[in-house]
Amino acid sequence: MQSYEFPELREGVRQVVSQFDSRYWQEVDEARAFPEKFVTALTEAGWLSGLIPEEYGGSGLSLTEASVVMEEINRAGGNSGACHGQMYVMGCVVRHGSQKQKDDLLPRIASGQIRMQSMAVTEPTTGSDTTKLKTTAVRKGDRYVVNGQKVWTSRLQHSDYMLLLARTTPLAEVQKKSEGLSVFLVDLREAVGKSITVRPIRNMVNHETNEIFIDNLEIPVENRIGDEGKGLKYILDGLNAERILIAAECIGDGHWFVDRAKTYAQERVVFDRPIGRNQGVQFPIARAHVNVEAASLMRWRACELFDAGLPCGSEANMSKLLAADASWEAANVCLQTHGGFGFAAEYDIERKFRETRLYQVAPISTNMILSYIGEHVLGMPRSY
Repeated sequence: MQSYEFPELREGVRQVVSQFDSRYWQEVDEARAFPEKFVTALTEAGWLSGLIPEEYGGSGLSLTEASVVMEEINRAGGNSGACHGQMYVMGCVVRHGSQKQKDDLLPRIASGQIRMQSMAVTEPTTGSDTTKLKTTAVRKGDRYVVNGQKVWTSRLQHSDYMLLLARTTPLAEVQKKSEGLSVFLVDLREAVGKSITVRPIRNMVNHETNEIFIDNLEIPVENRIGDEGKGLKYILDGLNAERILIAAECIGDGHWFVDRAKTYAQERVVFDRPIGRNQGVQFPIARAHVNVEAASLMRWRACELFDAGLPCGSEANMSKLLAADASWEAANVCLQTHGGFGFAAEYDIERKFRETRLYQVAPISTNMILSYIGEHVLGMPRSY
């Protein structure tokens, strides 16, 4: 048995997720609803506070262990995308927040009293070009006044607090374009419906995400995380964890698709023989399995470096790329193996197919990862 298998941890997660069967997820998907009971159960069991230090009521898990939690949720047919923000968004407070912010927020997040699983960074006109975002935060005395617009702000309607990235120094006045951005804690309970207008975005996946309009939002200075102007660094610091955890989710998806495909291929009899006896069916499933296993190894490597406090940007990006590709390949293989039945909602394949497709695009697209590797690992000219 490999040290990374964590049988007891996996069994603990399965005990929770097994309470939510195929019918539950189909009903949630059909209603375009938030899986509230599922997220509450995971929170009460302590799995979503895994990365919060024990001194604040969390489990103090390593990222390696946290990745197993995310993997198992998806491997059981669930959708971590509904709650994975609760696992990593609070990391910005853990690593860069003031002692007062930590003491106030982390115990309440760990206990489930409040949720902070939303992050407002992306804007409709700038996309991945974050340094050019247009949302501004102007300091006036002991408060900042924020105006702007964000898009793809996920899980906001099921969060109490949100992280917000805004420009506090105009781009023309900074020496480096990555400077002059600050990150803030926003109490959504006070702001939504007043200075924040929320417009839900209906999308291919049952994924609660929104466009938000910010009009003269006042944020107390004590709600700024860390130093003014260093916010982009703080946000980027947590993205490696995000990418590794999402890689783990894709690995869970990949295993789910392979397991479904191999089982169906063994059971489905056409022309008096199981279809899995045909190499045209068997080999794609076997290749999908190989690629999921290979992606998992890169995930373990990225986790190992992260947990050791070593640079892991390349490995985090590569693990996300490989895992997203592997899960998408497995999804196609599983759908093809099932033929027409793969399109029937009762088999769950079309739902999981849609869910795993997202990770070719988010939270960072395949092309952005390849650009990063080309420039920062291979030393080729910057491509954008």
